[in-house]
Amino acid sequence: MKPETQEWVDKAEGDLKVARREMQSADAVWNVVCFLAQQCAEKYLKAFLEEHSIAFKKSHDLVTLLNSSGGLLPEIEPLRRQLAHLGVFGIATRYPGVQADQRAAEDAIETAEEVRAVIRMKFGFSLP
Repeated sequence: MKPETQEWVDKAEGDLKVARREMQSADAVWNVVCFLAQQCAEKYLKAFLEEHSIAFKKSHDLVTLLNSSGGLLPEIEPLRRQLAHLGVFGIATRYPGVQADQRAAEDAIETAEEVRAVIRMKFGFSLP
């Protein structure tokens, strides 16, 4: 694995770790959970693209990143709607006007974990 790919994976794992920890908090900040879940999915998609030497623009758009894979991630294709929704949390919830709730956070974590599972499988990693 390329060192750059491993860096993306490490950062994605850190985002998911903190999101999971925040989910367990008695006073969880749902916007932050959703943001970190989006970041996890984004970084795993970028790790996949990096490993396959597929150039990608600086983007937080998860569907655009999936499209960049050139069909190499068919297992994630059914998640397009969820990825589009998760993508909102990359920017919108960081500003006034959009609020996440517990249900949104649960859905965000689930989508991030599905992306993570597929890409880790493609890399030959286990799921800790």
